[in-house]
Parts: sequence; C-alpha cells; structure tokens
Amino acid sequence: MTAVPPAAPRTRAVRLGARSTLTLLLVSAVGLAGFGWPLLVPPESSVAAHQEDAPWLFAALLLLLVAVTAATIAESGLGAKAVAMLGVLAAAGAALRPLGAGTAGLEPTFFLMLLAGRVLGPGFGFVLGSVTLFASALLTGGVGPWLPFQMLSLGWFTLGAGLLPRRPSGRAEVGMLAGYGFLAAFGYGTLMNLAGWPFMAGQIAVAVAPDPQAPLAVNLARFVAYCLTTSMAWDLGRALLTTVLTLTVGPAVLRALRRATRQAAFETPVTFEEPAAAKDR
Repeated sequence: MTAVPPAAPRTRAVRLGARSTLTLLLVSAVGLAGFGWPLLVPPESSVAAHQEDAPWLFAALLLLLVAVTAATIAESGLGAKAVAMLGVLAAAGAALRPLGAGTAGLEPTFFLMLLAGRVLGPGFGFVLGSVTLFASALLTGGVGPWLPFQMLSLGWFTLGAGLLPRRPSGRAEVGMLAGYGFLAAFGYGTLMNLAGWPFMAGQIAVAVAPDPQAPLAVNLARFVAYCLTTSMAWDLGRALLTTVLTLTVGPAVLRALRRATRQAAFETPVTFEEPAAAKDR
C-alpha cells in the first residue's frame, strides 16, 4: 500500500504582493476576454466583423501581459533558489510534454504542474505554468498564435492548485488534488477549444463553426457541439492520466517536492560572506 505524506507547512517560493496580485488579476481579466470574445461580442459590434484578425490581436496582447505578469511576480521575491527550482521544474515539464503529444491527450506535464503548484504556491505556480509552456513550444516547434493562450491556461491551472485549501492531509489531500486535476484538465481543454475556435472557421462544419452574426445562445450551442465532436476524447485522456498519476505516484512526488523546498529554505536569504583573509587586510 502506498504511503501518503502528511500535510507540510505552507512553503512559498514566491509571495504575491499587492502589485503582483493586481497585475495577475488584470492579465486574467484580459485573458478571459481573449478567450470568450466570440461568445461575448454582440453581433452588431465592429469586433464581430474582424473574426480572423481578433484572435491574433488578443494573442499578441496576452503574450505581452503574461510576460509583464511573470516579471512582476518574479520582482516580488523570486530569489536565486526559486529561480533554480523554476528552471528544474520547467525543464522537466517541457521534457514530459512531448511524450504524450499526439496520443489521445496523454500529457504527464499536467500532473507535475498540479503537484508543484500545490507545494510551492500560486505565485510560483503561475510563473511555472507559463514558462513551462513557453519552453515546451520552443522545444517542439509549437510556437504560434495559440501559445499565449496555452501559457495563460496552464498558468491558471498551476495557480489554482496552489490556491486549494491547505487543511486536507494524507489521502484526503491526494483525493482533493486528483479531483481538481480531473476538472481543471477538462477546463484547460475547454479554454483552448475556445481560443482556437475562431481560427477554425472555414475548416470545420458550418453547424459547429462560430457565426459572428448569431446570438449568444446559438454560438454557445455551436461551441458545445464543437467540443464534443473534436476534442472530448483528447480532454478525457488528459484528465484521466492526471488523475491516475496523482493517485498512484502523487504521494511520492509530493514528498520529494516538499523535501526539496525544505532544503532550499526559500524564505532564508542567500548571503555571501567576505573571506576571512580579506577581512584582515
């Protein structure tokens, strides 16, 4: 029987300050507009006439805002130890992502992001999710207008794991993480469907394509049909793999991450002492 680690004291590699929290809320608000504009823009709006241009504009804006948000969070306290941990975890996540590419949504990266966000907190989690997707895109050649949406979605996914209640411990904690991972993996897929939906106009059946002149109810029904017919199996594979990995090897990974954070002692500042010989001069 797999041993389940007890809950550990909260260890945050990055503490969100007022400015970084405000910046994160701003990018999230703009991100929600970037994802949901095909459903929210009225048919008579001039934006609806730019169905092919709007996704590119939102992608460029999101990339800039995600970069600013990550920099602001880092400025609030991303020390040398946290940078080293960020580099290791981002590299591991980027290396894991190609393993399931093209195979029914089996993406083990989400499992690692889930546990890292849980252990290291929401601020570190958002930066980690964004950096991991960016590094993965460079590694696999997946750079495109969808990249900023992916970075923001995985940032939200990992941030959400850091915001989960701290009280559950042991098996209850693992169960909570598995449940969140299942639902959030589906949420990630739905968001990415919404981001890519306008790009697919002309390439998918008219019955499931966005219609700028249609009311919200019609476009919402088209979007649901689009998700069910194009990506349900992919999203289910991602959610199931995240859940299975969390329930099976999650306890061991949680122990390893918590041990690493204790040894790193993020809240202890790094100091450099002058050599004794230099002091005597």
